Amino acid sequence: MAETASAPATSRALNLALLGHGKMGKAIAQLAPQRGFAVRLILTSESNRSGAGISPENFKGVDVCLDFTNPAAVLDNISRVAAVGCNLVVGTTGWHDRVEEVRKTVEQCGVGMVYAANFSIGVQLFYRLARSAAELFAGFTSYEPYITETHHRAKKDAPSGTALELIRQVQACFSGREIPVASVRAGYVPGTHELGFDSEADTLLLRHTARSRRGFVEGALYAARWVAGRKGFFNFADVLESVRA
Repeated sequence: MAETASAPATSRALNLALLGHGKMGKAIAQLAPQRGFAVRLILTSESNRSGAGISPENFKGVDVCLDFTNPAAVLDNISRVAAVGCNLVVGTTGWHDRVEEVRKTVEQCGVGMVYAANFSIGVQLFYRLARSAAELFAGFTSYEPYITETHHRAKKDAPSGTALELIRQVQACFSGREIPVASVRAGYVPGTHELGFDSEADTLLLRHTARSRRGFVEGALYAARWVAGRKGFFNFADVLESVRA
């Protein structure tokens, strides 16, 4: 949630740094120029070994750094990028149990950061629908909630960060009741998440299916433009809520 905020981002072209040049990094690099961004720096696991690529010299003139790396590297990346005074958008998952630690780092360095398990605007709306559905079904014990998620075979974490956030969104409605999660890793699926409510009589399903990474990229670039020029620690849901308001 926002702590502090300065003036909103300008409409000028913004300079980006990319940490990670996998599928998401490459997709961001491809779309960014069409959305008014200039990618000034790309760091891979090789060029950023032990964080060596994150330096004041390399980040001079960079407005926002986007991190789509891996859980083993992301916390060090955030600390180093914040220390050079650059704002961040972080889509890497697997670190959200240390949110307060990262919040403190961001605040102490006086930068801005937006993070999310999933930068798809559709997924953020899916969370809201899921929460509303959970509130409706919570009073009917004959219905059992469950979650399934499917991703490409190269995805390392399971359950996905999106599935974990989905649990967080609905668990409060089912105090004392376990919400089982099933994960599938196969093929080239960008990502499918389902929240189901099952009874002996019938089943209701809420499903979000990503057709490609385009939605994630659009959301990450949206967050990058929003956070440029701001200070504070934000979830992507905060960004969308502030714009809606």
